[in-house]
Amino acid sequence: MKAAVYRSFGGPIIIENVPKPVAPPGGVLLKVKATGVCRSDWHGWKGHDSDIVEHGLPFVPGHEVSGVVVELGTGTRSVNIGDRVAVPFILSCGSCYACCDLNRPTVCNDQNQPGFTQWGSFAEYLAVPRADRNLRVIPPEVSFIEAAALGCRFTTAYRAVMQQGRLKSSDTLAVFGCGGLGLSCIMLAASNGNENIIAADVSEDALAKAKELGATHTIHILPQDTNDQVQKQVLQLTAHTDGADVTVDAAGFASSCENAIWCTRRAGRMVQVGLPIGGPSPIVPMGLIAAKEIEIIGSHGFEADTLPELLKLVADQKLKPAELVERIVTLEEGARAIQTMDQGSPLGMTVVEQFNEIKCRL
Repeated sequence: MKAAVYRSFGGPIIIENVPKPVAPPGGVLLKVKATGVCRSDWHGWKGHDSDIVEHGLPFVPGHEVSGVVVELGTGTRSVNIGDRVAVPFILSCGSCYACCDLNRPTVCNDQNQPGFTQWGSFAEYLAVPRADRNLRVIPPEVSFIEAAALGCRFTTAYRAVMQQGRLKSSDTLAVFGCGGLGLSCIMLAASNGNENIIAADVSEDALAKAKELGATHTIHILPQDTNDQVQKQVLQLTAHTDGADVTVDAAGFASSCENAIWCTRRAGRMVQVGLPIGGPSPIVPMGLIAAKEIEIIGSHGFEADTLPELLKLVADQKLKPAELVERIVTLEEGARAIQTMDQGSPLGMTVVEQFNEIKCRL
């Protein structure tokens, strides 16, 4: 089968013919129909991800995936050959303390992650373990591209905003960082009926996209802006609550984390979902957090049981992830997109859909 392979961190990602995998016990073999290009793939390729480093090279990236089941492993019962399925990027084990006692599969002690702990979805086929627990069938109204978009950024955003942040429709939400994850947070809040959604970013283009997708207010953060200056702009928009009810750091930078904390109202909730990889650590104002009784909440990935809720929102046209798709490309072009992310990420999502032909649709 064809797969996008890198054999050194930061080295070329080449389309190669590699052995086709088989369905593992309790799992399936998936014919990949769509897979998204995510900044986490870039971090993995650069050698920033400890799971990939531990796995070793060569490696195949990709974790935002949907496809068709073409082979069942022994003991697999919940899906059938021919099923269209969505794949969460955290495949929890279902037997560890976190899964069983805490009922928190997002922090599974033995999680498998295609594209991180095993070869990923930048390939014609993907071996997916733990199918009964983690795979979910895609409704006929939902496309493979929409399902792949849910596989990481939208589902991660849903857990961060709706589950961990406990966002109510009457709340003011402030999102710091308007990349794919931040824009997904904004779209989910808009579909939830929130009328006060603040988007903050250093990029005017990103803010324009955020406005297009549902943000009611935007804040252009300049390089010289201090936390106080950003907070002052948020306070002007939230005078009745003295800050946002829920803030989200969707970028993972020290500045986005600090700004999110400073802009949270008294007894509000700040959600850290952007993963800090490299760069300085944030200066966390513990005195402010204690005095204002701010909740600082971590959020990582999502539960497989979240997928049916989101798939229904898409099927009912209440959430439109296709609006975030900017480019549909070939496998070769998807590999190139990973390698050029350090030159600036596209505002929208890039999705690999063609695996056997060189073709690009804009």
